[in-house]
Amino acid sequence: MASLHDFVNLDLSDTTEKIIAEYIWVGGSGMDMRSKARTLPGPVTDPSELPKWNYDGSSTNQAPGDDSEVILYPRAIFKDPFRKGNNILVICDSYTPAGEPIPTNKRAKAAEIFSNPDVEAEEPWFGIEQEYTLLTMSKWPLGWPENGYPGPQGPYYCGNGADKAFGRDIVDAHYKACLYAGINISGINGEVMPGQWEFQVGPSVGISAGDEVWAARYILEVINHLFVTLPTVYICVILGDWNGAGAHTNYSTKSMRGDGGIDVINAAIEKLEARHTEHIAAYGEGNERRLTGNHETASINQFTWGVANRGASVRIGRDTEKQGKGYFEDRRPASNMDPYVVTSMIAETTILPAA
Repeated sequence: MASLHDFVNLDLSDTTEKIIAEYIWVGGSGMDMRSKARTLPGPVTDPSELPKWNYDGSSTNQAPGDDSEVILYPRAIFKDPFRKGNNILVICDSYTPAGEPIPTNKRAKAAEIFSNPDVEAEEPWFGIEQEYTLLTMSKWPLGWPENGYPGPQGPYYCGNGADKAFGRDIVDAHYKACLYAGINISGINGEVMPGQWEFQVGPSVGISAGDEVWAARYILEVINHLFVTLPTVYICVILGDWNGAGAHTNYSTKSMRGDGGIDVINAAIEKLEARHTEHIAAYGEGNERRLTGNHETASINQFTWGVANRGASVRIGRDTEKQGKGYFEDRRPASNMDPYVVTSMIAETTILPAA
């Protein structure tokens, strides 16, 4: 007798050339991810080969009911780690029927910035450290006593053992699924608060950094569905003496990576300082609860930078200081930031002339 497992793992290549494409987009909140699947006649390797599609924007808070059609433009393809075979995940962005990006489409503006010749010439690299918290279905951190609290922070960061690394099997499943998909995921680690984890995407060039982070977030949602748990990028799940969740963004340009790059880095940091208020406004909702000056953060109201200083807004690593070139880390972005917004804004501020 066949089991559900047998049907979920059917190998379609035995009987058909057709594939399943899961179209994925960002919903009306700017953080919820929506998706739906369609059948295609055969394998696809480039987004330009994919048809546009549409959805009911009135059901995602992205269009009124009397004019609800929103058009999906395929932008990036990843292998589907769930259906496997030639099946794919497709990162899309959303447009009106007239071809105008809808307000929640942050990718469109980012693509404009990254396609600027001056930005392209600098080959901006990004490494994004996405922190998140695993929750039970009752929305309490995984591994915490029900309606209670674990021991204080200290042993959990990069910790091991059933009493420290809550949800390691979920995290490892996500790690491998991202590698299978072709996402440039570079590592994982347990974070400071118990039940809190991090994965890193990059180094990725330009717009691909945002595509890969959104694809990794989607895969994390599906993995947790299978484990009947909830991942959240909410900044402060628990109030009190617990670390909030961030999305530290590591950044370099071709000039920063070359000889004398430290001077370019210092000039870029000065430009970031001059636009601190604008960046903070775009770096995630509720970030004031995290950027308090405590728990390895700088105050949201003051821009600071330093070498190896995790209590600063921007950190330069020891290796970069020693070599006189390399990258720096913007520690201000929150875990719920939009990677298209953050990466393109950093590139715009540091490479293009001030408006």
